[in-house]
Amino acid sequence: MGFRMGIVGLPNVGKSTLFNALTKTAAAQAANFPFCTIEPNVGEVAVPDARLDKLAAIAKSQNIIPTRMTFVDIAGLVKGASKGEGLGNQFLANIRETDAIAHVLRCFEDKDVTHVEDRVDPVADAETIETELMLADLESIEKRLVNIVRKVRGGDKEAVQQERLMQAAKAALENGQPARTVDVADDDKKAWRMLQLLTSKPILYVCNVGEDEAATGNAHSEAVAKMAAERGAASVVISAKIEEEISQLDREEQEMFLGELGLDEAGLDRLIRAGYELLHLQTYFTVGPKEARAWTIKAGTSAPQAAGVIHGDFERGFIRAETVAYDDFIAHNGEQGARDAGKLRAEGKSYVVKDGDVLHFLHNG
Repeated sequence: MGFRMGIVGLPNVGKSTLFNALTKTAAAQAANFPFCTIEPNVGEVAVPDARLDKLAAIAKSQNIIPTRMTFVDIAGLVKGASKGEGLGNQFLANIRETDAIAHVLRCFEDKDVTHVEDRVDPVADAETIETELMLADLESIEKRLVNIVRKVRGGDKEAVQQERLMQAAKAALENGQPARTVDVADDDKKAWRMLQLLTSKPILYVCNVGEDEAATGNAHSEAVAKMAAERGAASVVISAKIEEEISQLDREEQEMFLGELGLDEAGLDRLIRAGYELLHLQTYFTVGPKEARAWTIKAGTSAPQAAGVIHGDFERGFIRAETVAYDDFIAHNGEQGARDAGKLRAEGKSYVVKDGDVLHFLHNG
C-alpha cells in the first residue's frame, strides 16, 4: 500500500514543473522497478529508504522492491472552481480520490512569470484554494442533507450518524474552518472518511522557491511555515526547477549536483517523507534471497493486518510473525545471526508492528 497525493495550486506557481520532475523520475525508475505506471496526470515513484538497500546487501537479495507513492496532478483550480469555473467539477472529483493534498505555493520572485493576482503572496494563495475547497464541501453537504431527510426520519442508524457528522462539518465550514478541524470520535472515523470531504484531507504546503534559495528558503517560505504550524499542517521547501534538472541526471550526477547546491537530498525525497509523516505511515520489510521488499502500513497496525497488505489470505490464516528489529538485523548480519543472538521474536495477533521491523509471516493456506 502506497498512497495517493493530489498536487494542487493556482496557475503559474510551478505545479506542472514539479509534476514533470516527478513523472520523469518515475519514467527513469520504470526499468528498475515493477508496477510503475504513468498516465498523463499520474506519476508513481519509489519511496526512498536507505534501509532497504542495506537489508538487501546482507541477504544477497536478487531484487529490491521499494514501496511506492502516487502523485496525481489535479488541474483546473482557479478562483471559482467550486462553482465549476475552469475544470472545477473534474478537479473536485480527482481530489476526492486522494489521501492527502500537496498544495504548491509560489514562493519565488520572477518578473517573467505572471501571477493570476499580479502579486507574490503564498499565504493569500493558500487561503484562495482553501476557500474553494470549503465552498465545495459546503455545497456538497447541503445537497446530501436534503437527500437523507427521509432516511433520518425513518430512524436509519447510518443516516442518523451521517447527518450528525455532516452537521458538525457544516458548522465548522460556516465558521470559516476546514472539516479537518472537527474532532471525530473513533467510532465515527469510518463514516467520516466515507463523507469524502475535501477539507478533511491532511494538507502539505510545498513552497516552490528559486534555485539559489533551495537550501535556505526565504521570507515567503517562512511565512508559509508559520501558517502551516498554526493550522496543524506541514510544509516543505522545494525548487521545482532544480527538481526538473535533477530528474534528468543519473544517481552519481544527482549527488554531485546536489552537493554543489549545498543540499543533502532531492526535494522530492523530502516531499515523500513529509507525506508519510503527514499520514502517520511507516514501513516494514520482508527480506530473502529472492527479494528485499518494503511495505507501507499505518502506524498502529497489528501483525495480521500488516500480513494482509501482502495478501488477504495471510491475514485470514495468520499464525504468527517472526520479527527482527531493523537495527538487530543489521548488527547481527541477517536473520540467522539475529536468531542465534536471541533477537528474533515470535509475535502473535496482538503485536503492533514497528517501523523498520523485518517480518516473516507464518499462516494457514
